[in-house]
Amino acid sequence: MATLRSIQVALPQNYGNAGAHDEHDRPWTTAFFKLPVTGPQQVGELGIAGDGQADLRFHGGPDKAVLAYSADHFPRWQTEIPHIKWTWGAFGENLTIEGCDETNVCIGDVWQLGGVQFEVSQPRQPCWKLSRRWRISDLARQVTHNGRSGWYVRVLQPGEIEAGQEVLLLSRPFPEWTVARASQIMHHEKQNLAAAEELSNLPQLAESWRETFRERVAKRRSH
Repeated sequence: MATLRSIQVALPQNYGNAGAHDEHDRPWTTAFFKLPVTGPQQVGELGIAGDGQADLRFHGGPDKAVLAYSADHFPRWQTEIPHIKWTWGAFGENLTIEGCDETNVCIGDVWQLGGVQFEVSQPRQPCWKLSRRWRISDLARQVTHNGRSGWYVRVLQPGEIEAGQEVLLLSRPFPEWTVARASQIMHHEKQNLAAAEELSNLPQLAESWRETFRERVAKRRSH
């Protein structure tokens, strides 16, 4: 059984100062510093009320409305990088969920969580802001390598959610396509064109990922 342990939101804010010598302290705008919220939270088609994104070219939209992350990963991060206190929301996630992770969540899974229906849309591709948030230059690379990335969900049915609720799996149309497997094909098995073509035709996979796989297949076939 999977359980929603915490909900986090944030709106874009400016950080840093123009005169800083350390690149981590220079000006930047981000909504990465998510903070826990308590009580019922309203969820719409574009995400949780009170949450936002700084760079809408790469974040947000229906396919990436809400970011989920496994609570089960945090003890491991604490062991690997002990000088940081890894608390829920540390990876910029909106939903911290206990009892599931990338190896047993699948693309196209439909969840009932409180009054909301979510559909798993894609693995999360960590960007440089994760590294900058924690002042660890290769953290995004570590996440891509170890697969503890999190995943995005789209909102099929808006409503309210609250920490402590159970995550109910309503349907699983593609049990063979775990989040971990899709991420493996994207980042580490780029020569696997059969898998890339299959993913490109997966209607529940986010369009940006499908397009990347289509381009990969077309490029290889043209040579």
